Amino acid sequence: MRAVRLVAAMLLAAGLWGPAGVVAAPAVLEATLDNGLRVLLLEDHRSPVASVQVWYRVGSRNERPGATGLAHFLEHMMFKGTQTHGKGEFARLVEQNGGQDNAFTSQDVTSYYVDIAADRVDLVLRLEADRMRHLLLDGKEIDSERQVVMEERRTRTEDDPESFLFEELSAVAFKAHPYRWPIIGWMEDIRRINPVELRAFYDTYYVPNNALLVVVGDVQAPALLERIRAIFGPVTRGKEPPLVTAVEPPQLGERRVSVARAEARLPVVAFAFQVPNHRSTDAPALELTAAILAEGRASRLYRRLVYDKQIALGAGGEYSYGSADPGLFWFYATPLPGHAPEAVEQALLEEIESLQAAAPPEEELQRAKNQIEASFVWRQDSVHSRASSLARFELMGSWRLGEGFVPAIRAVTAADVQRVARAYFPRERKSVGILRPVQTPPPPAAPTPAR
Repeated sequence: MRAVRLVAAMLLAAGLWGPAGVVAAPAVLEATLDNGLRVLLLEDHRSPVASVQVWYRVGSRNERPGATGLAHFLEHMMFKGTQTHGKGEFARLVEQNGGQDNAFTSQDVTSYYVDIAADRVDLVLRLEADRMRHLLLDGKEIDSERQVVMEERRTRTEDDPESFLFEELSAVAFKAHPYRWPIIGWMEDIRRINPVELRAFYDTYYVPNNALLVVVGDVQAPALLERIRAIFGPVTRGKEPPLVTAVEPPQLGERRVSVARAEARLPVVAFAFQVPNHRSTDAPALELTAAILAEGRASRLYRRLVYDKQIALGAGGEYSYGSADPGLFWFYATPLPGHAPEAVEQALLEEIESLQAAAPPEEELQRAKNQIEASFVWRQDSVHSRASSLARFELMGSWRLGEGFVPAIRAVTAADVQRVARAYFPRERKSVGILRPVQTPPPPAAPTPAR
């Protein structure tokens, strides 16, 4: 009960818990400009800062075979200058004004953000409006950045055994959907990306009607909206980007991939199951299933494999609640030296099947609910995380979906958790990936000198 009271106190302090335990809607000012740009503004006057975030509805899922990595490559190029602001000037101006900027590309979106003093928001808006449609995409800069991206792929994937395993397992777990290729792209595609196709990709997706602008912080929302209209209004609306229509067929049998890497120090065992996303009524139960089975040191997998059986160095999992399309539910564990991957694979299966056989105790279910609620509230602690949360729910359909997230989690029963575990984790529909270290033979002994 103490955990429940703690969550309640945090929700009340954050102003998110209204009468009868209903999450109250934040005072969001929303608008859609004539050119299609979607705008969400939220005043937060706790400190004199603001987070300005531009989210484009484009990620690796919008690419095609033979042209992977375009979304991520373009993210790099967004910092290479326009006719108005030269190479590196975006970051320099932000830094000079005391701000921090960065960006990321995912399977579904590309996001750019600046956290800065609230009285510098106009500067950021002008910079973002400029690079939304006026990127140079110089051929020499593309060739130069190509080497940076290739090195990033080498260090983060090809020389990282665990990342390499998950990349290979994704390619096996999906057959038809573009989630099967890596966000950074295949190395062969990165080598051949050219200015023409990069420009075509930019012109298709970097248009106001495919973008979301979110500002949260110490601002006056109505006045800021008028400035946004003045700054972004002249940006020309583009054609509607093509829809991703690929649908992954149901998996009818187990799939396996085995990876041997000299860089690996320990094996890794991973499972992937095809699961629905937030559009399914089962999504809240899957979110709780992730908390119970796989998230943190209190989860079943960590407790049983690491503490009780002492056969794994670590164990966990992940569920992508907000992905644009149905994705994967991951489980993974790292065997301790002296324990075979096959033994850890069996232990993972036993824990999954234990949840299928019996619904979780009410205390365990409530602890998982508290964990999710607390995480949801803590995300409101900074203007940056509040802006990101608004954006993610808006991209799922509406920022108002955030109001229903906690009530949906609370409504999940123990029987719901058992039901989704049975429905989505059948043994015969898993994809399995195993990383095995390559044993390097010792160098030959030096010949004994003759006497």
